[in-house]
Amino acid sequence: MTLKPSPEKLLSLGMSFWNAKALLTAVELGAFDALCEAPADCETLRERLGLHPRSARDFFDALVALKLLEREEGVYRNTAESDFFLVRGKPSYVGGLLEMANARLYESWGHLSEALKTGKRQSENKEEGDLFAALYADPARLRGFLAAMSGVSAGAANAIADKFPWSRYKSFVDIGAAQGMVPATIARAHPHLTGGGFDLPQVKPIFEEFVAAHRLADRLRFYAGDFFADPLPAADVLIMGHILHDWDLAQKRTLLKKAYDALPSGGALIVYEALIDDDRRDNAFGLLMSLNMLIETAGGFDYTGADCQGWMKEAGFAETRVEHLVGPDAMVVGIKRG
Repeated sequence: MTLKPSPEKLLSLGMSFWNAKALLTAVELGAFDALCEAPADCETLRERLGLHPRSARDFFDALVALKLLEREEGVYRNTAESDFFLVRGKPSYVGGLLEMANARLYESWGHLSEALKTGKRQSENKEEGDLFAALYADPARLRGFLAAMSGVSAGAANAIADKFPWSRYKSFVDIGAAQGMVPATIARAHPHLTGGGFDLPQVKPIFEEFVAAHRLADRLRFYAGDFFADPLPAADVLIMGHILHDWDLAQKRTLLKKAYDALPSGGALIVYEALIDDDRRDNAFGLLMSLNMLIETAGGFDYTGADCQGWMKEAGFAETRVEHLVGPDAMVVGIKRG
């Protein structure tokens, strides 16, 4: 007997913004921070967060149903996952990305139809030129953006520290380092390495604060510059994470050639992103990230591992490989010979 099709999957997907907004709002309100202090019943948690009595219980129980909180005998507590990743101040906090999603991306994605029809970005200040110039000019927004980059890079940073053959190298620099999540993670895992992060001058105090908090200031330094206008720092390994997808094809090729020129013979370039699978069927996150680049940037787009390998070879890299990292993220490694 042929089963009749069900609309359940379509309706669930179409209304999934409910789930997203519940999580983003919980992060915004500090629900996980409040429960890290101590578990609480409904009324105590409501008062801690300053919520109206009308729907607080529904909100908390929705978080329970979403497996973001636990409730036992009327007392709420964080799940192990929420406590590890969503409590501000913990080194494992990834909520910076969710904070940015709530403050910026959620509204901008409401204009996806317009972006697809016009090919133009739809984020805030969309009529005022470069998004990054606007972000970097506002200290508060810059801190939020850099914290978000740490959140999106944390898992990949640990995987790169584990999977790349760091014993063959002595130094590395992360290009577009943001707060310094990737350099700090790699340096902690491999005490023989020295290195640092390259980014615009406005990032320096934030990077140095982050590195000092991880007690790595003696091994990691900040390199100030514009990666289009200035030479890249010399090191055995250069890293570009969530960088290339911000730019159009000509700019991607420019950055890869600059990395090739900066590396010594035998040096390596690591490019990591939510790489789209070569068949463009499975990594929905990578494809949606590319749509996010449509929303956020003038010409950026995501790409497949095969695309990146081709651009690397055009830049001069003799050997390339693609390796999965974690979740939707993978890295493309290029080796310079001669």
